[in-house]
Amino acid sequence: MLTFIVRRTLIGLGILLVSSLIMYVLVDFTIDPLMDLRTSTAPDRDIQIQQRIDLLRLDDPVLQRYLSWIGAFVTGDLGTAWTTGRDVADILAGAIVSTIQLVTASTLLAIFLGIAVGIVSALRQYTSFDYLITFFSFLLYSLPSFWVAVLLKQWGAIGYNDFLRDPVIAIPVILAIVVVTGFLWSLAFGGNLRRRLTVAGTAAGVTLAVLLYMQLTDWWSRPNIGPVLLTITAVAIALAVTTLSTGLKNRRALYTALTVAVLGIALYFPMQWGFYYLTVYGWMSWGTALLLGAVAAVVGGVIGALYRGPDWRQSVRTGALTAVPIAALLFVDRVMQVWPDYADALGGRPIATVGDRTPNLGGDFWVVTLDQYTHLLLPTISLMLISFAGYTRYARGSMLEVMNQDYIRTARAKGLTERTVVMRHGFRNSLIPMATIVPIDVITLIGGAIITENIFGRPGMGQMFLRHLGENDIEPVMAYLLIVAALSIVANIVADLIYAVLDPRIRVNA
Repeated sequence: MLTFIVRRTLIGLGILLVSSLIMYVLVDFTIDPLMDLRTSTAPDRDIQIQQRIDLLRLDDPVLQRYLSWIGAFVTGDLGTAWTTGRDVADILAGAIVSTIQLVTASTLLAIFLGIAVGIVSALRQYTSFDYLITFFSFLLYSLPSFWVAVLLKQWGAIGYNDFLRDPVIAIPVILAIVVVTGFLWSLAFGGNLRRRLTVAGTAAGVTLAVLLYMQLTDWWSRPNIGPVLLTITAVAIALAVTTLSTGLKNRRALYTALTVAVLGIALYFPMQWGFYYLTVYGWMSWGTALLLGAVAAVVGGVIGALYRGPDWRQSVRTGALTAVPIAALLFVDRVMQVWPDYADALGGRPIATVGDRTPNLGGDFWVVTLDQYTHLLLPTISLMLISFAGYTRYARGSMLEVMNQDYIRTARAKGLTERTVVMRHGFRNSLIPMATIVPIDVITLIGGAIITENIFGRPGMGQMFLRHLGENDIEPVMAYLLIVAALSIVANIVADLIYAVLDPRIRVNA
């Protein structure tokens, strides 16, 4: 393994060096730092031209300038943008943080939802659900990103902000949502008519109860999770995680998940005091939030270990997987508690359409986090919808191929349950093709979702690249290109390592 990583890293460095030279020459050939001065009517135009030539060393051969630039880059000096006088490192720091925020949310949601829906679609091949998902996948994949972004700004921000003036959903709309939800869940579960009707009725009833609760409690003006929704959601998470992890027949795993859910519900009010004191003493940060999430996973695993049994490792896994989303619900609930004050500070229009933060807003950690969330919401949905469509198709095709393999038929012939066949043998092997797609997609997005960032006015990597390319500023452009190229090489190495983890037939040291 170590030999493989070292060898691939050295090869990657060689590729990076050659590609950086090619990129530097092409960028230098493309841009014209003297363009604005060539048409100048200033009396000292020639003096200004010569000063800029001396500043940017334009009289030196391009190879000499490249060697000087790459030497400084290797030592950590990314240069200075001559148009603004700012260090390139400072420019990149702000841009990459904005982009990573956007990429993390949209990619994780697209991967999770896309793979889940794609696998269900494969398991329901040639059913109404499969045809419906296929239709919507191709529809979303074909939509121009700029058009989706504009529609989201119109209906997701402006329309929703207008709705908040009188947040009441008409009864016919509620009934329509209930019927559609029940219908979709019945298609996803499949089975005979009795099973479909049971699933549809259950889903419709739950949806109706949630919508009525939100309507009667004025949830739209004061959104929160609260003890009621936390209880319902925590129990649902426990049952869902157990079903996917071990199956509900594994009583120890089921009891572990339900115990974790009950503990999370019981900690709702104590955690309000915990968050309060963490905020008062200035200890609340994203690092603290991640640490609390790790503690939750450990506690969930310990609860699973306490149930013991011959399959205690499965209980540990189930407990940890249940604890993390429940802990996330407690965190999200605390963030949403500042919504009323936040909405009032923005004049009752909290969903943002441009930028990555509200200027001069102020506030503690929770206000800043909510502000980042409202600015991330629309661009995240825009990127997620298109990526979701692609991942759905990839996951469906991969799962269909795997489920027709001989070892799947052998597993069924041995008497294994369908859940075990799908989750243990089918699901893992269906992820192998995704190991190539996902890392490359992530790196592509880190390079900047140029259209989305431009429409929503986010100061990310793509915007930084376009702005400095238009200003004929080579050092920020080259820093961007080199970082994206380096990350692409890392993504390919990571993809090979993921292949080895998912497929035991592959040996990276071969």
